[in-house]
Amino acid sequence: MNVPESWLRSLVDPPLTTSELAHLLTMSGLEVESSAAVAPPFSGVTAARVLEVARHPNADKLSLCEVDTGEGRLAVVCGAPNVRAGMLVPFARVGARLPAGLEIKVAKVRGIESRGMLCSARELGLSEDHSGLLELPAGIALGTDVRTALALDDQVLIIKLTPNRADCLSILGVAREVAALTRVKLREPEAAAVPAASKARHPVRITEAGGCGRFSARVIRNVNAAAPTPDWMRTRLERAGQRSISALVDVTNYVMLELGRPLHVYDLDKLRGTVDVRYGRKGEKVLLLNEQEVEVDDSVLCITDDSGVIGLAGIMGGESTKAEAGTKNIFLESAFFFPQAIAGRARRWGFSSDAAHRFERGVDYDNNVAGIERAAQLILEICGGQPGPTEDHVARLPERTPVRMRVARAQKVLGIPVGGEEMADVFTRLRLPFEWQGEEFVVTPPSYRFDIEIEEDLIEEVARVHGFERIPAHPPHAAAKMSALPEARRSLHAVRERLAGCDYQEVVNFSFVEPAWEADFAGEANPIRLLNPIASQLSVMRSALIGSLVANLQYNHARKQGRVRVFEVGRVFLRDPLAEDGPLSVAGLRQPIRLGAAAYGPAKEEQWGERARGVDFFDVKADVEVLLAPQVARFEAAPHPAFHPGRSARIVVAGAAAGWLGELHPRWQRKYDLPQPAVLFELEAECLQAAPVPQPQVPSKFPPVVRDIAMLFDAAVPARAVLDAIYAEKPPIVQDITIFDLYQGKSLPPGRKSLAFRVVMQHTERTLTDAEADSARDSLVGLLARKFSATLRS
Repeated sequence: MNVPESWLRSLVDPPLTTSELAHLLTMSGLEVESSAAVAPPFSGVTAARVLEVARHPNADKLSLCEVDTGEGRLAVVCGAPNVRAGMLVPFARVGARLPAGLEIKVAKVRGIESRGMLCSARELGLSEDHSGLLELPAGIALGTDVRTALALDDQVLIIKLTPNRADCLSILGVAREVAALTRVKLREPEAAAVPAASKARHPVRITEAGGCGRFSARVIRNVNAAAPTPDWMRTRLERAGQRSISALVDVTNYVMLELGRPLHVYDLDKLRGTVDVRYGRKGEKVLLLNEQEVEVDDSVLCITDDSGVIGLAGIMGGESTKAEAGTKNIFLESAFFFPQAIAGRARRWGFSSDAAHRFERGVDYDNNVAGIERAAQLILEICGGQPGPTEDHVARLPERTPVRMRVARAQKVLGIPVGGEEMADVFTRLRLPFEWQGEEFVVTPPSYRFDIEIEEDLIEEVARVHGFERIPAHPPHAAAKMSALPEARRSLHAVRERLAGCDYQEVVNFSFVEPAWEADFAGEANPIRLLNPIASQLSVMRSALIGSLVANLQYNHARKQGRVRVFEVGRVFLRDPLAEDGPLSVAGLRQPIRLGAAAYGPAKEEQWGERARGVDFFDVKADVEVLLAPQVARFEAAPHPAFHPGRSARIVVAGAAAGWLGELHPRWQRKYDLPQPAVLFELEAECLQAAPVPQPQVPSKFPPVVRDIAMLFDAAVPARAVLDAIYAEKPPIVQDITIFDLYQGKSLPPGRKSLAFRVVMQHTERTLTDAEADSARDSLVGLLARKFSATLRS
């Protein structure tokens, strides 16, 4: 909010400099983002009057002017189209310095000497208007410095208000704060009752009391709507960030800025029947003052008459009833609309307004009549007219529930012994009605404070006025206790470090995703939907991390990143009727933490020592094994909706399903514009955090014996099943078995495959003999023949 310092000091004038005042407001919670003079620095510019205007003999678009500067007459060449005899204008004399760094010197313009320069508003840095000379208000003495005459050194404070402090969206609101902080007397704007000069009225009905609690109105006849806005009002409006439009509109904007009371003025002759405040009906439309036509429904509070909707309540009036230059009779509205009836409605159509900004945060419901009287006073001064009586229709006002604040609680929260007497003084200075009942205060929030609802709100008020700077900063003191970390469990940070060591980079994605991702990558047709999504496409909670990771790959590929390795640690959200409230769940919903990762592009960075190849299933499988070590994972072929039918596996750890690994399904690869296959995995964080304590074993000092066995199996027999059978019944001297070759070709019988095993045998107490090794080998061959009908390959 823009607050002109001169306007603020007309209500409260503390003995502080501009910077001290800005600092005081900032430290009390009204952050002053910046302050600057209304005009940039310039010097040597005074008021002068144009006495004569003649055509330049050598240029069609230039004029030769004789100017009275108050110290004499000078000849000045001017190119402004609006220059005329009798004008009072800014004159930059020789030696003057203008905002653009221009120094005025005696110059010849098309052969005629010019001893100075007549200035436009743009040349003085007052606005972008360069259409002609700036005409100064009458009454300024010739030779008066323009900065002094126009108060151009007036500072404008730009205050960044938080949404809860709607009471400070006015000059009066900020002045109340300054008065409370500095103990300087507040001079409130005069809003004396304007006596009625006629009995003119217009009927009003409040159909929806839940949206409009109060509606004050007044008819004023025979106004001169074309009257010019006074310079003092136009200046204040412009410095507060409002553009001058017309006298009637300027008055309503002025009262809004001064008192925080949004008003609206209608052309009385354009109203048709009773003005009614009700919710809209489906199909009703209204053309607004911003020339935007909107269709309302039963969630939008409207101002209506017999012709239909004539405005959006608390947001913007309609074009059909607006007051124009030819308007003679007006209907002035000052209403109170409940915040919940206004909030978010304007954003639905992609715009906002000053009125909506205030009403959706909370407007004083006790100054409706004061706003009407203040506006009527200004309209009569500027536009004239005969006012009718003020009508105040009260349907339902907000209930102000008293808030209790315990003195001991406030002292504990603040950490300093603020006494009860000082707290009472704070409430008095803030004009908060209170009762001091022993060890607690009972405060009734005033009509303009919608932010005081709980005890902590009052404690904050005490802290603000007492002064945050007066609260000493003490480092926290606490009994530090070093907790032993469980040896068999590692932190998620350690898991992240291990995956980062495998060349992956961490990403953080939203937990809410597109519904299509859930259908494509999790097979979830009925995901958990958000009631109020931040974006229409991000409308469901994710049950898997894969969709977000594919979106990361897509995003990076679109930006010419050929090799991408990303991972994410985050929660997923799963329906579970048995789930109860806990650290990882709420009733009916589990929220486990998972780790997901995706690899795309070349398996390794480009190099001279190895030919480039794309990442494949087994590259990422190796990363999973590194991540889980020292635990050993089993990989079981199984289908998954996100993965290639023949290149996906369920990851099993300690006999329980722990996650999935696979190559992205070609269908999704095409849909999401990935020209190369991507490999992804997703694991439960719980299994990754398990880290079994290493068990010491005495290594054998005797040499191992190695035997290779090649056997034929049915092609459908999984290698994992073969290894499981061997480890279940292997002889004691067999220490390790690995598969080092798989062969399928024309030289083998149809439907058969060859698996070659390397068997390592070793005894801890003696050297094995060939007979013992051969016996163990034969035992394994027999086992495989019995279990799988396998035969030795010849």
